[in-house]
Amino acid sequence: MKISAPRIRLVIFDWAGTIIDFGSCAPAAAFVELFAAHGVEVSVAEARGPMGTHKKEHLRLMLSQSAIAQRWRQRHGREWNQDDLERLYHELVPRQLETLERHSELVPGLLSCVEQLRRDGILIGGTTGYFQAASQRVLEAARRQGFVPDAQVCGDEVPAGRPAPWMIFRVMEQLQIYPAASVVKLGDTIVDIEEGLNAGCWSLAVICSSSEMGLSLAEYLALPDQVRAIRSNEIRHKFLEAGAHAVIDSLKELPQVIAGLNESLTSGKRP
Repeated sequence: MKISAPRIRLVIFDWAGTIIDFGSCAPAAAFVELFAAHGVEVSVAEARGPMGTHKKEHLRLMLSQSAIAQRWRQRHGREWNQDDLERLYHELVPRQLETLERHSELVPGLLSCVEQLRRDGILIGGTTGYFQAASQRVLEAARRQGFVPDAQVCGDEVPAGRPAPWMIFRVMEQLQIYPAASVVKLGDTIVDIEEGLNAGCWSLAVICSSSEMGLSLAEYLALPDQVRAIRSNEIRHKFLEAGAHAVIDSLKELPQVIAGLNESLTSGKRP
C-alpha cells in the first residue's frame, strides 16, 4: 500500500530530564551514592556521562571510564569484573527507586504542551533507560500529576536500549504509527538524539531541564541571565553537533517546532 505524504502523528518523549525530574537528578544521585557505598568516589558529572542508556549499560560505561576504573583498582586491588557489574546493578535498583521518590515532579509546561499536541491529533509515547520497576514508578508519579502517555516502553522490554532504536519502534508498533518521518523523538541527552536518528525519525532535544544542564529547577532559575544564556548556547551547540534536527529551550516551544516540521514534510523534506 502506498503511504501518503506524512505529517507528525506521534511524539515520543524521554522521561527523566525531559518530562519528569527537572535536571535528571534522580539517576545521577543514585549512581553517586552506589559507588560511594563501595568506596569509590565518582562525581556527578561522571555519573551523568552515560545518561539515557539502560542502567546496567550505564554502570558498565562508568566502570569502563579510565579514571573510575583506576579508583576501583586502588580501592579493591583488582579490575572490576562481570560479577561486580551484576552486584552493582542489583544494588542500584532499590537506590534508584528511593531517589525517584525525591525527584518525581513533572517538568513545568509539560501538561499544556501535551494538551496542545493532542488537540493537533498527535499521540504521545515514552521511552526510558529506566528498568521496569523504575519505569512503572515514574509512570505512576506522572499519572498522579495528570500525565498518561498512549504507550510506554523501557529498556528491559527490548533487545538493547539506547542508542538502538528498538524502544521507538516498539512504541510505533503499539500505536500503529508509521512511517518514521511522522514521528518525533524528544530527549535531553546525546544518546536520546542518537536513538531518534537510528530510528529514522525527527530527533529533537530540550535544554533547560536536561541532564546536560544538570540543575534542579530552583538552581536553574537562580542562574544569572548571562550565565544561563552561555550554558544554554553551549548545550545547544553540543546537541546540534550530535545531529539533532532541532533544539528547544523548553517544552513550550515544541508545538511550534512540530508545526514547522509539518511544513517541511509538506514540501517533501524528510528526517
